[in-house]
Amino acid sequence: MPDPRARRGIRHPWTALLTSAAAAVLAGAASISAIGEWVADAPQHVLALLGFRPDPLTGLIRPPHATTIRLVLATADGDALDRAIGDFLQERQAPAPGRKVIAVDGKTLRGSRSAKRTATALIAAMTHSGQVLAQRQIDRKSNEIPAFAPLLDGIDLTDAVITADALHTQHDHASYLHERRAHYLAVIKRNHPGLHERVRRLPWRDIRLDHVERTRAHHRDEIRRLKTAVFAHIDYPHARQALQVVRWRRDMGTGKLTIERIYLVTSLPPGAADGSELAAWIRGHWRIENQLHHVRDRTFHEDASHIRTRHLPRVMAGLRNLAIGVHRQDGHTNIAAALRHTARNHLRPLTALGLT
Repeated sequence: MPDPRARRGIRHPWTALLTSAAAAVLAGAASISAIGEWVADAPQHVLALLGFRPDPLTGLIRPPHATTIRLVLATADGDALDRAIGDFLQERQAPAPGRKVIAVDGKTLRGSRSAKRTATALIAAMTHSGQVLAQRQIDRKSNEIPAFAPLLDGIDLTDAVITADALHTQHDHASYLHERRAHYLAVIKRNHPGLHERVRRLPWRDIRLDHVERTRAHHRDEIRRLKTAVFAHIDYPHARQALQVVRWRRDMGTGKLTIERIYLVTSLPPGAADGSELAAWIRGHWRIENQLHHVRDRTFHEDASHIRTRHLPRVMAGLRNLAIGVHRQDGHTNIAAALRHTARNHLRPLTALGLT
């Protein structure tokens, strides 16, 4: 991470300030004030491990004020920080067996909106196991679509499968992923009416069932049925198969039944993945909502945060991604409980970051 400050008047090392902010967020700090309070309460030996220097006269380490942390983090390079976080999380955990599956989705930081500026919008790439690999800020005058390729440029996509919502069912995206030697599962909706109609009209009644799954959760009974069809040609780059997912949902309280049909295309050739794998990847895409965006909103109160200064909204989002990723890698499924556990000892976040 490059130090954004001028050389003159520096009192605290840049790495110490950044590391202390990361450690505080791992302990549950949801604001700059909370980060400042965590650092102010840290014992001398913890401040030394974070990299702060003692006063040459007294030998004591004076922790930085919350204002200092705010001013420094506001000038941090968000792209460099997100790359560093993604690299750190990948190096921290050994690669999982099997094919890498990555979900791409965007999120708006609602609390960052002001009278003079629109809310900060971010797009993230997360493995289906909950590890954020990359994040990028969306241009205020644009949307997620142009940010798709730059987001994935720094990730090894060889043989990976990329899942995204229908917004990213774009010809350019499919061609880009093919050039990167990756595959896609692209949702087809009515924003592509011609393609949707061609896939919908395939003889699905005559195609055998590849996978069926029944679950009961959240007061509803749900059945998912998956069929796949191989075709010679369809008007979407490098597509090899079409998929139909039929979801039957019955509310156990009211008895109301809803049936939903979803169509997808994939560049995976026949036999590259069986029906259970395809169904798991389709359903697993929404983990980026449940395991990342929902946690940042409900546990870190991200949407309620009114942090707006320069790069701070994005920097804080990146530090939350780091905290969530580290705790998930350490086996925690309840992030709120993991934050409380970490907050009870100043050394615990340092241990998680590999500093002790």
